[in-house]
Amino acid sequence: MQLTFNQIVIPPGRNLLLKDIDWSTLEELLAELGETRAARISYSRGMLEVMVPLAEHEDGKEIIGDLVKIILEEMNIEFRALGSTTFKNEQMAQAIEADACFYIQHEAVVRGKKRIDLTNDPPPDLAIEIDISSRTRFDNYEKLGVPELWRYDGENLEINVLQNGRYVTSAMSVHFPQWPLVEAIPQYVKQSQSVGRNAMMKAFRAWVRSQLG
Repeated sequence: MQLTFNQIVIPPGRNLLLKDIDWSTLEELLAELGETRAARISYSRGMLEVMVPLAEHEDGKEIIGDLVKIILEEMNIEFRALGSTTFKNEQMAQAIEADACFYIQHEAVVRGKKRIDLTNDPPPDLAIEIDISSRTRFDNYEKLGVPELWRYDGENLEINVLQNGRYVTSAMSVHFPQWPLVEAIPQYVKQSQSVGRNAMMKAFRAWVRSQLG
């Protein structure tokens, strides 16, 4: 009897690693999993990782994504937020689903597109990973050419900027230079746990406006 992927149970906060997965098998597994699933995948040259996030993980993803949206709205910058969209490139044998991602500089290029193909379209300008139960691997994002990757471990925010094909840790975001986000974002995420989401978002928006002068 052959098992189907949906028969495998992965507890929240745990990862499943599968090796020697070719591209056609990856496509079949993605189709079997469907688009309305909790699990997220990461694929690099035959190695497939499937992760089911914890509630804490999802909190971080939603809150930090909303904070980024507030900054972009207040700066009057058009953007496209594509959440955990699957980005893949068969030629590079890479596929990834970020916790959150944004088109900012290249928003106009992908505006209105229902399907994004990284063989022709640019990758997201900013990806966000919540590393509470696992450690983000850089390979996928570097090979796909994502210019900026944020990692939040539940306490600290790390900003990584792509330079010459490799990520370099930076104190500042390329998209929001001069903004002390490494300090501010963890502070406001923590604040949301005591005062509530809406109160924190209002406070953050007021802080953003003060930064803009």
